[in-house]
Amino acid sequence: MDFFDLLTMVGGLALFLYGMNAMGEGLSKLSGGKLESILEKLTSNRLMAVLLGAGVTAVIQSSSATTVMVVGFVNSGIMKLQQAVGIIMGANIGTTMTSWLLSLVEIEGSSIIMQMLKPTSFSPVLAIIGVIMIMSAKDNTKKNDIGLILIGFAILMFGMDTMSDAVSGLQDVPEFTNILTAFSNPVLGMLAGAILTAVIQSSSASVGILQALCATGAVSFGSAIPIIMGQNIGTCITAIMSAIGASKNAKRASMIHLYFNLIGTIVFMAVFYIANAFIHFEFLNEAASATGIAVVHSVFNITCAVCWFPFAIVLVKLATLTIPEKESDKKDETNEFALLDERFLDQPAFAVEMCRKVAIKMAEVARDSFYLALDSIGNYKEENFQKVRDMEIAVDRYEDALGSYLVKVNNRDLTDADSKSISVMLHCINDFERISDHAVNIMESAKEMHDKKLKFSQNAMKEFEVFTNAVREIIETAVDAYANNNLEEAKMVEPLEQVVNGLNAELKQRHIKRLRKGKCTIELGWILQDFLTNIERVSDHCSNIAVGLIEIKENEFETHSYVGELREAKAKWFTNAVYALSDKYRLPEGSINEEEEALGLIVNQEVR
Repeated sequence: MDFFDLLTMVGGLALFLYGMNAMGEGLSKLSGGKLESILEKLTSNRLMAVLLGAGVTAVIQSSSATTVMVVGFVNSGIMKLQQAVGIIMGANIGTTMTSWLLSLVEIEGSSIIMQMLKPTSFSPVLAIIGVIMIMSAKDNTKKNDIGLILIGFAILMFGMDTMSDAVSGLQDVPEFTNILTAFSNPVLGMLAGAILTAVIQSSSASVGILQALCATGAVSFGSAIPIIMGQNIGTCITAIMSAIGASKNAKRASMIHLYFNLIGTIVFMAVFYIANAFIHFEFLNEAASATGIAVVHSVFNITCAVCWFPFAIVLVKLATLTIPEKESDKKDETNEFALLDERFLDQPAFAVEMCRKVAIKMAEVARDSFYLALDSIGNYKEENFQKVRDMEIAVDRYEDALGSYLVKVNNRDLTDADSKSISVMLHCINDFERISDHAVNIMESAKEMHDKKLKFSQNAMKEFEVFTNAVREIIETAVDAYANNNLEEAKMVEPLEQVVNGLNAELKQRHIKRLRKGKCTIELGWILQDFLTNIERVSDHCSNIAVGLIEIKENEFETHSYVGELREAKAKWFTNAVYALSDKYRLPEGSINEEEEALGLIVNQEVR
């Protein structure tokens, strides 16, 4: 093997690894985070968890990625250790799919059908189709992702074929044969497989390299089996590294992965070589093939999963004993930001979905703080004042955590849909934060009324209730539209906002008339003005949220343009909605010229 053969082998390896990465990336993008979301929700049944773990890993072509996701789930508190066991078992089974794909290089036959099944025949076709799809995709993200998958697979198979051709001459090199013979020693073989897999952090890739070496004819099953066993141990390093700095349960999840593979390997090797001492398996001296490697890889992982399945709780107990609970650690290791786990950044689509969940929680806290503030007008309680302040602090923390995490996600390779989702969040979290600020302002005005023993009359509260009910509906609609990504619901916010503006203007006019008649004090009037201003601004922020959802879905963010066009066009549905809502939220009539004026802003008897 000369220098150029070595260069070809290294180049083939590079193409192989890149192709595997590109194909996995394309598959992950195409799934849009849905596979990971399914793992999160449907793992209470252990058998289902195994099947899902196998399916997801087979799709994304990486058991390491799946187990890292599991560590993130456990760290975030959205998955229990018992649920994680099944997925880890399934991930080990799913990773064998790659070895079966790579075994296609050994297909032989003279018929057209058999010839077309060979990677050297269909890979160029897939590459051409993939290039055409990517070049013609334009804004079609799904088409682009499918093209990336096809090109990734073609490069993967081309790299595998290149490696196999480059190393085929090594069968006549004694030194190479001696090295492989040394690996027939179970301990050395396992160490070699474990180290190689730990370095490249992919058991699928290391198995593929072993399959490529089979082209030399110098790799026997006696050498290949220990290497495969070691590869299953080496792949655990990724999950272990990802658990550094994580919660205790997350560390335990990584230990479950290690124990599953380590104990399974030790037992399998012990039983196999003890049996060999008595039976003497003849096939150990035969040259291994790519298909044979795939068979051994699959048999081992399926056998381990079947044997461990009834004893999943034992793995959990072993992990718990390894990482025990200390007295000082008996506190909730999760928090409201646990979903913003950096382990999810390697799966950007899922990371975006986690951000959405946290943003929805932020929106709900902001909404609830606003409701609590409204309820305090005329019914002030000191404990509620502190609650609203605490909720405002919580919303600020949400904004800081989300903003920082979204910047990290935005630096990843995102689909157009995920980029739009991030744009929506970045625009909306600021509005949610401002809503909580206005809730505090309203609460402070309510406190001022309480401290000064000022109050609104019964008629005043009825009319003010009409105004606040309209704003309650607008914030409920905006939050629901955001949480469910419902554009039809979002479109109903703008008519509501126009009605709220009208009510605000009418209440101010009535207040001016009362001032002229001397039926309201300046002091209470200022408090009224504070209420109206803060409540009306909350409706403005709701409008920003809804319009942001609509505009970004239409590939732009021109809020004023959208609102202007909507009102200038006087769309029939918009006009009808405004009329209907105006009737729903109509102020009581006829009290402005009476002793208790329209809003009924009077000072109580003691103050008069």
